[in-house]
Amino acid sequence: MPIVSWDNPLLLGLLLPLVGTALGSGCVFFLKNQIHPLVQKALLGFASGVMVAASVWSLLIPAMDEARALGRLAFLPAAVGLLLGMAFLLAMDRLVPHLHLGSQEAEGPKSNLKRRTMLVLAVTLHNIPEGMAVGVVFAGMLTGEGEITFAGAFALSIGIAIQNFPEGAIISLPLKSEGASRGRAFLYGLLSGVVEPAGALLTILLASRIIPALPYLLSFAAGAMLYVVVEELIPEASEEPHSNLGTIGFSLGFILMMILDVALG
Repeated sequence: MPIVSWDNPLLLGLLLPLVGTALGSGCVFFLKNQIHPLVQKALLGFASGVMVAASVWSLLIPAMDEARALGRLAFLPAAVGLLLGMAFLLAMDRLVPHLHLGSQEAEGPKSNLKRRTMLVLAVTLHNIPEGMAVGVVFAGMLTGEGEITFAGAFALSIGIAIQNFPEGAIISLPLKSEGASRGRAFLYGLLSGVVEPAGALLTILLASRIIPALPYLLSFAAGAMLYVVVEELIPEASEEPHSNLGTIGFSLGFILMMILDVALG
């Protein structure tokens, strides 16, 4: 069954993260103002928890399982891939002009891009490792070389979709507040998530060529996701006042993703 067939459940797994982003961005049609800062703080913590749990259970542990033939050095591909993933996101942070919510100063090279465009680019950078993660896990499942099951891959896709919901709302609502129409704000939020299924599909199409590198790619995606969490999400969720809301959100997100991965995987 071809991947692009609409009756293929694999396609649903690839599109679920984008659906989560679209639903979150759709909040712009129902909410008048930005998400309350305290709610936003809790949602950022929740997204952080989902991404950390997904990095551990869905990516790093499978990477070490794939490399078990190395014996006591089974950690090596996971360690190398994780460092490379973090280095990749660090480079992207330096090379792509972008602006984080709540910040007045853009990061990356100087650019004449509009503020709203750089806000979308910031969220798009967050979504790159998530798309890679979904693609690599499904690719590992399709190769049949390891112990990655369809249910386990689907669990990761569901978890990413859940944490994409608040991300979609967090990007679209501020854009509307800055003067964008509801439709344009929704479109910007949606476009920020398109990179996920696109990257995942590309990874799967190259699956037959990446089997030997699968442990490195799994941990690469984990490193990129953890970079986003440590560099952006946790600091924003931990800002005073009421930083405990971010911690509570993190705990709930972590537990939910852990349950999904263990129960479905």
